[in-house]
Amino acid sequence: MLRRTPTSRFFNPLPGVGRLNHVAIAVPKEKDILQVAAMYSGLIGAKVSEKVDQPEHGVTTVFIDLPNTKLELLHPLGDASPIAAFLKKNKEGGMHHICLDVDDMTTAMERVKAAGIRPLGVPKIGAHNLPVIFLHPKD
Repeated sequence: MLRRTPTSRFFNPLPGVGRLNHVAIAVPKEKDILQVAAMYSGLIGAKVSEKVDQPEHGVTTVFIDLPNTKLELLHPLGDASPIAAFLKKNKEGGMHHICLDVDDMTTAMERVKAAGIRPLGVPKIGAHNLPVIFLHPKD
């Protein structure tokens, strides 16, 4: 997953690629996403966001702020959720994707395609009202 966001400037051997924005963890439908979030809050004292339904992505999200990145808890929103297939294969849930910040989505997509990596669809507005696109996990 790539996400367009303004980032602070630092020396970067990969121009245009910023920091790790978040690691997304799929939470099974049977588990309460707020209880999972509370576990992180209680265990490491992390700040936890509100639960937000993302109907255009078929998930409910909760973000957990860490000092150097975030965790994004993903919970299926309805039976047609795009994470349903992942959860069918991974009954206990688990890491679903990582998200990297990029300076320019168009340039990043050109580089990705030139490297033979397949985008899954077109950029959409994601959490925090910023454009995101998913890349094929097998690439």
